[in-house]
Amino acid sequence: MALQQTWDLDSIFPGGSSSPQLLSFLETLEQDVQQLQQDVQALSVPETVERAASLERFLEQFQSAYARIREVSAFVSCLTAQNVNDKKAVQLTGRVTSLSATLQSVKNQFDNVLRGMNDELWTAWTGTDKVSQLDFVLNEARNLAKDKMSPELESLALSLGVDGYHGWGEFYDTIVKKIQIPYEEDGKTVMLSAGQAFNRMHDPRREVRQSMFEKWEQAWGDSADYCADTLNHLSGYRLKLYENRGWDDVLKEPLAIGRMSRETLDAMWAVIQDTKSVLVEYLNRKAKLLGLEGLSWTDVDAPLRTSAAKISYDDAAVNIVEQFRKFSPRLADFSQMAFDKSWIEVEDRPGKRPGGFCTSFPASSQTRIFMTFGGTASNVSTLAHELGHAYHQHLMGGIPVLNQKYAMNVAETASTFAEMIVFDAMVKGAGSEEEKLALLEEKIQNSVAFFMNIHARFLFETRFYDKRKSGLLSSEEISELMVEAQKEAYCDALTSYHPHFWASKLHFYITGTPFYNFPYTFGYMFSTGLYVRALEEGPTFADKYDALLQDTGVMSVEDLAKKHLDVDLTQRDFWQSAADSCISDIRQFLQMTETLA
Repeated sequence: MALQQTWDLDSIFPGGSSSPQLLSFLETLEQDVQQLQQDVQALSVPETVERAASLERFLEQFQSAYARIREVSAFVSCLTAQNVNDKKAVQLTGRVTSLSATLQSVKNQFDNVLRGMNDELWTAWTGTDKVSQLDFVLNEARNLAKDKMSPELESLALSLGVDGYHGWGEFYDTIVKKIQIPYEEDGKTVMLSAGQAFNRMHDPRREVRQSMFEKWEQAWGDSADYCADTLNHLSGYRLKLYENRGWDDVLKEPLAIGRMSRETLDAMWAVIQDTKSVLVEYLNRKAKLLGLEGLSWTDVDAPLRTSAAKISYDDAAVNIVEQFRKFSPRLADFSQMAFDKSWIEVEDRPGKRPGGFCTSFPASSQTRIFMTFGGTASNVSTLAHELGHAYHQHLMGGIPVLNQKYAMNVAETASTFAEMIVFDAMVKGAGSEEEKLALLEEKIQNSVAFFMNIHARFLFETRFYDKRKSGLLSSEEISELMVEAQKEAYCDALTSYHPHFWASKLHFYITGTPFYNFPYTFGYMFSTGLYVRALEEGPTFADKYDALLQDTGVMSVEDLAKKHLDVDLTQRDFWQSAADSCISDIRQFLQMTETLA
């Protein structure tokens, strides 16, 4: 029986954006958050461990509200993704964002109470049975509170950010739903949404890719001034907030969110920079195989086989579960359940947001995956990627909700590891040299994406923030920064670049996590290093892998790696082992194609 290609949201709240159950859930949640507002104002810094019992009760109530806000936020994000024209869902987004800001304000006030406790009492309280399991997140919150403005000013910033900061971030949805791109199909002109058009830019036929890219650039160029206003105001808000907190490093917040040090980030980028010469060899060889003088932007991800058969969604599901099972029956069983229960939205239709994501529903212990499946090997990779995310969240079941909040960098570890399982197995099991080469090349494209594309985003955003300190940038200036970053990141190895990439990419507009780029590369490199270990240690590594994922919400990445892998992420060794694995794939590709170019 064919798998359902649209997800089941009714099992969470029936009726979509008009769901009476959703509205009732929201109303109850709003009342509970209002009560928390009153309760937190009554809290005072305790003088004894016994007096601190009131903090424990508050923590329980806060965690309940936090889980439910994540639940309703995930649901609304699913609604806006599946139909960008769902105006009721857009209204609900504003309501949920406001509620989230209120709860965050409550947490800021609670964290300030924690900040006021003396160290002796703090140690005694966090050592009690009920609190000790939250020791890491509470210490983290207490320390961050010491590094921010007063609770009153932080609450004011959160309140103003609903219609300011977050409002600008949500404007991307307004822009993207207006994007309509013409496409010739069977002698007729059809209008594609941004999500559909994006898939066409990965078509095996070069003329289709190039034509669609030109239309894509034109469409986003027409909206560039709106996008420039949006990014200017998002960055301006952040910079002013950082200034008032006394922060002079724009990476301070994203590094804190990622629970990683600048030393770790610098060590990772240094190894990647030294690896790029091999990637350039690959790009040059691929250009020759495609009969080109050099690769254009749309050629980088192009498949080598122009006649590659489309992969059905059902076949992709079977293959993914089969490859997962070779590593971990638990991962395979979970993924099969996700397919069977219609937790995945893949239908190729107009009106969907571009891209893919996985979101979790902690109150109902479910997840949902969103993407548009077009039958390419890249789509199979994305599907495996999002299932890796979903499995990570699944492993968090039963853990206190505050301990489930793991950072994006380690979240990308689970997803990228899942991709590697699928692609490595597919390469090894290829039925012919041609198929093996095509799959190996698809796998190498990940290295290009994370070492070059993501690096370009990081360079661009770093420089954009630096220039933004001096004033607003025009759309033309932003495009110049984008091309400059792309040329540097790709070692000037391409014949053309993507000036309006900054306008079209959702990640630049995400307000929850600034610098939504380097965590992807961290996840890729970290998961590659994990995969190297998995190959060395064999079947027993699956248990270690699960244990590592379960600890991602309660450790810095450096402590996580030390505990489970006995490595130091601030040094180059671990990152080099990951890079060497990528280099090995490229060397194999170059050897296989030596006589073909």
